[in-house]
Amino acid sequence: MTDTTPAGHPAEHTLLVVEDDATINQALSDRLVAEGFAVVRAFDGPGAVAAFTEHRPDLVLLDVMLPGFDGLEVCRRIQAERPVPVMMLTARVEETDVLVGLGVGADDYVTKPFRMREVVARVRALLRRVERAAELANTPEAILSLGDLHLDRGARRVRIGDLEVHLAPLEFDLLAALAAEPGVVHTREQLMSGVWGWADARGTRTLDSHVKSLRAKIGAERVRTVHGVGYALEV
Repeated sequence: MTDTTPAGHPAEHTLLVVEDDATINQALSDRLVAEGFAVVRAFDGPGAVAAFTEHRPDLVLLDVMLPGFDGLEVCRRIQAERPVPVMMLTARVEETDVLVGLGVGADDYVTKPFRMREVVARVRALLRRVERAAELANTPEAILSLGDLHLDRGARRVRIGDLEVHLAPLEFDLLAALAAEPGVVHTREQLMSGVWGWADARGTRTLDSHVKSLRAKIGAERVRTVHGVGYALEV
């Protein structure tokens, strides 16, 4: 486990990079430091959990295949300790693998080989999402009730009737975006911009995976697909 900070001025955010390939770990860490982030590095599952507890990073970039125990187990353990944005780094592109990652609390995933520019853009987008969520929690509209579906955006909790539903951070933000205008069709571009902070819809597959995971938790009939356009929340 090692840590690096940018020269010149204190970093606003600390990132944890977990990757067992030393070359990829070093290259990714160097780029993130050059972009102004402080970086803590780990190379296996146990080291990742220990680094998370010690350094309390603002975001985790997490390889799926790790020695000790894999990235999915790392994600489970750190999310149980403290909610944090997690970006999975994976060579697995099958939908079931992606959904498993989202199910244990990952917010986003990047498939290898990846472009450094894209990773940096996604990191910044995830951090902006966290900031927007904190701002939203302090607004008078923090609590929404739509039929038997209840969202408390301050506490980031969801209930259907008396049953609490546990959502990953981005699943919650996606639901909150749809619930803000129930019945209204949100385009893919609007959702990618509003929830992920991306300027275009290149992450359509990411969006579709999150929608599928959200449907499994709140009921498929609640999220309507408008083919070729986007999604709407049905009340």
